[in-house]
Amino acid sequence: MQRNFQGFREVLQLRGSVLPIVLPRVVIFGIFSSSVAWLFQRDLPIDLTVLGLLTENVVCNLVLGLLLVFRTNTAYDRFWEGRKAWGDLVTNVRNLVRLLRTNLISLEGDAKAERDRILQSLSTFLICTKLSLQKGNLEELKSTLNHQLGFHHLTIEPTTIVKLKAAKNPPLEILLWVSIYLQKACEQGHIDSSQRSEMNALVNQLVASLTVCERIQATPMPAAYMTCLKSLTLMYCLLIPFALVEQLGGWTGLATGVISFVLLYVEAIGAEIEDPFGNDVNDLPLNEICQSIVDMVNDAIVTRPYQVPVSPQPISELSSELSVASQSVNNGVVSPPQSSTNLSPNRSTPLAPVIQTDLPAV
Repeated sequence: MQRNFQGFREVLQLRGSVLPIVLPRVVIFGIFSSSVAWLFQRDLPIDLTVLGLLTENVVCNLVLGLLLVFRTNTAYDRFWEGRKAWGDLVTNVRNLVRLLRTNLISLEGDAKAERDRILQSLSTFLICTKLSLQKGNLEELKSTLNHQLGFHHLTIEPTTIVKLKAAKNPPLEILLWVSIYLQKACEQGHIDSSQRSEMNALVNQLVASLTVCERIQATPMPAAYMTCLKSLTLMYCLLIPFALVEQLGGWTGLATGVISFVLLYVEAIGAEIEDPFGNDVNDLPLNEICQSIVDMVNDAIVTRPYQVPVSPQPISELSSELSVASQSVNNGVVSPPQSSTNLSPNRSTPLAPVIQTDLPAV
């Protein structure tokens, strides 16, 4: 029963709907159409139905329909391309944090603190990217300690904010810091050249995804195209009552309101999603994406390596047990394995090494 009425609830839902945007214009067109119907019923000597012939023209309807379809498809392409770019940003940041944490796991003291600052800078990179795309002010980073920006467990040093404010492109400035750190770590012997190349490749992919976002944000829809679409839509909605008044009479206002609602609703959807990096309901959830990276970086910083306990069994006895088991299988007889309690740990045979892992503690 709940699924049956779910569609009706979505129709009546105002959050994320463009109904409040188009409703005033729909009402205006409905009032105008009712006025045309009233004049027609008063036998006005002017033949009003002649004006309605323009809306019955195939070329006019075809051009308007193609423009609306192209408008909506173009806007959704921008939205989806922005979402893919942010998906690439998240993936590459996660991989870079993982490699930094595992390749530099043995650092201690000041070297470890420097590594943790670089890890935190990757969280700051995403937040600076968000603020840059939204034309935000980097002064908002100072409010992160009070959670006014919406990001919890994020620490940004005041000196970092000063350096970012002096940079023309703060996200690129942070990636430059990461590249310099990787070069110094390689020169100091903490990582080898192959590890540096692997992590530098991820930094290059971050630059590419950032460039895609900046291209979407800096390339608006052409003004000539937008003006043409809005003019044709307005003209069509104003002329449609003259084509309907002779058949519908007093119902012309309602019919025109429905038709104008469909046209204006489709056009408003394109305008709502063409900029995916805003703060509206229909834009990308950038705050939630950035918060997930902040939490991931904090978890990576506090993770401690641990040992997986492995029973130290003599290698020679393991080999003999495997040989006996394989012979039993070949002969069609499967014998139960020997109990490990009968094995003496004090024998002189070499023991299997203990496996070291760097997995996070459960």
